Amino acid sequence: MRIREAEPEELPALREIERAAGRVFRDFGMPEIADDEPPPLPVLEDHRRAGRAWVALGGSGEVDAYLLADLVDGNAHVEQVSVHPRAARRGVGRALIEHVAGWAAARGMPALTLTTFADVPWNAPYYERCGFRRLAESELTPGLREIRAREATHGLDRWPRVCMRRDLPAVT
Repeated sequence: MRIREAEPEELPALREIERAAGRVFRDFGMPEIADDEPPPLPVLEDHRRAGRAWVALGGSGEVDAYLLADLVDGNAHVEQVSVHPRAARRGVGRALIEHVAGWAAARGMPALTLTTFADVPWNAPYYERCGFRRLAESELTPGLREIRAREATHGLDRWPRVCMRRDLPAVT
């Protein structure tokens, strides 16, 4: 597996990965999530141009997974990480998270943050195994509160959601 920044011609593949990865939500009783449209190409391109879109390539060179990050309250915020089912359960998502943790730490960011479903096994419980912790309401930064408000208007608060943080070591 190799991780690198996404190339413009790979952006349509990211949408297909998102669709394929989202199908498992249907079996978990969340068909609305399974049917949700992936980020549009202009959004993916904005992340790519900002240097905050990474892909994980499989042995044959095809894109198996991707991660998009934003900057939120001085931290790197994992906006989306998706792994194609053909590459699931092989550490690909964790490798992308570790890559972005190194990227963020090298830029002096104190933490990674994300929002996710609290009770979906491959969401909050998975991220806890990756070193994230659930944030109490009192710990939410203004940017995380804004993200949660946007998620609510999109209907994501129909299922329990949580904000999470992983502190990063200071790089000297």
